[in-house]
Amino acid sequence: MSKRDYYEVLGVERSADEKDIKKAYKRLAMKLHPDRNRGSNDTEEQFKEVKEAYEILSDPQKRAAYDKFGHAGVDPNMGAGGGAGFGGADFGDIFGDVFGDIFGGGGARRAQRPSRGADLRYNLELSLEEAVRGISKEIKVPTLVGCDECHGSGAKPGSQPQTCPTCHGSGQVQMRQGFFAVTQACPHCRGKGKIVTDPCRKCHGEGRYQKTKTLSVKIPAGVDTGDRIRLAGEGEAGENGAPAGDLYVQVHVKEHPIFVRDGNNLYCEVPISFTNAALGGEVEVPTLEGRLKLKIPPETQTGRMFRMRGKGVRSLRSGVEGDLICKTVIETPVNLSESQKELLRQLEESISGAEAKVHKPKAEGFFEGVKRFFDDLTS
Repeated sequence: MSKRDYYEVLGVERSADEKDIKKAYKRLAMKLHPDRNRGSNDTEEQFKEVKEAYEILSDPQKRAAYDKFGHAGVDPNMGAGGGAGFGGADFGDIFGDVFGDIFGGGGARRAQRPSRGADLRYNLELSLEEAVRGISKEIKVPTLVGCDECHGSGAKPGSQPQTCPTCHGSGQVQMRQGFFAVTQACPHCRGKGKIVTDPCRKCHGEGRYQKTKTLSVKIPAGVDTGDRIRLAGEGEAGENGAPAGDLYVQVHVKEHPIFVRDGNNLYCEVPISFTNAALGGEVEVPTLEGRLKLKIPPETQTGRMFRMRGKGVRSLRSGVEGDLICKTVIETPVNLSESQKELLRQLEESISGAEAKVHKPKAEGFFEGVKRFFDDLTS
């Protein structure tokens, strides 16, 4: 009885990666496990079939052999005694395939496919205001673009690339040494299978040329340092008309003179006068939308935080608005006149002495702690 195709058994495509194969196996193994289906011979046989398929396809070497030769390439009972074997394949070809993989030939019997263009990265600096509000920016990107005269073929308009006379269009050549045959890319056509005998004047036969493109990039509101914006197909042009790569615009937000951003919240320091801190009052604070009044309650200390809800950054992903956190910093008066200094001395005298604990609780608590500390050292 012929075996089913292992990819069919697991229900995956032949191009599936290791992760997809493992996921399919776990799903089927849980469904068909004998402990879950006691007394069912059909289910037990299916479970064995799934396990066998996974053991082959999860092993890169066994999977490669299976992809090339089918069940004959992985079943030790086939091929040793006659008819099944490798289907009459020439052993020189088999070793050429195997060693071609090792030495970079890939074992393929056809020319290399034109490779997709390389992806590019562009570093874009934004101000905080631009990042928060969103903006369209024009950028200039040096890259390889497809030749519009030869349409990427590299051949002069009116002519066509010719089949490589060395590899006869296969893109591969074999080097035999005794029993072994090593397959490698054709050095004449570089694995393409074709050569350009009459090159295009604009791209000199390369099918693409260097150019600086000007692109408009729409920056969504709320981006932050580290975010990337993908522009599909704006990378380097592929070889011989192959698809272009992508351009990734990497965002970096410059430091702001007033605000510090943390996620969707903004932080800033607000200097307030000694009088406002003691008696209370109002100060103007900056926001990204303009100035607002912040009410300062009496007896405010340095470092106190005030939250202004919704005045931060709107999240790029959730749309939730962050807050503006204002930290008060009491500013000590400078450049005082003698009369002003005298007033401060009078104030200090009036709140010192017996009244100190009432007017300066933190200072008094600190100095009492220092006194206890030294008393403990001397006792």
